[in-house]
Amino acid sequence: MVKEFKAFIARGNVLDLAVAVIIGAAFGKIVTSLTDDVLMPIIGRIFGGLDFSSYFVVLGKVPEQLAHSSDYAALKKAGVPVFGYGAFVTQFVNFLILAFIIFLIVRAANRLMSKPEEKPAEPAAEPADIALLREIRDELKKRA
Repeated sequence: MVKEFKAFIARGNVLDLAVAVIIGAAFGKIVTSLTDDVLMPIIGRIFGGLDFSSYFVVLGKVPEQLAHSSDYAALKKAGVPVFGYGAFVTQFVNFLILAFIIFLIVRAANRLMSKPEEKPAEPAAEPADIALLREIRDELKKRA
């Protein structure tokens, strides 16, 4: 079983997948920072200073020390059940940006790796016996 496991791990696809997951995780952090630190403040400014992460609905009892708090992270850390639709909007925007960037990367890679032009298929050489039969037919037509 250990031998089979080593063979499985040594296959190229598994190593490629591991590298892709690691790079994908790092790329995800970059996109999250781009969204949280660059794009969401701009979008918030356009829509009148909105901070999407501050949109939530409290679903349970709030401890007295946080009774007047409107900080989503503090309420969530305290274990208060909150419906954080603003955080969802932020994650959805992250997803859209990530999907668009991946689309652009795949599109560029496809253009760089253009397919070689296919030569028109040459007619397959016919078998010798068929060629001989054609020659005989053509010769008989000439004699007739």
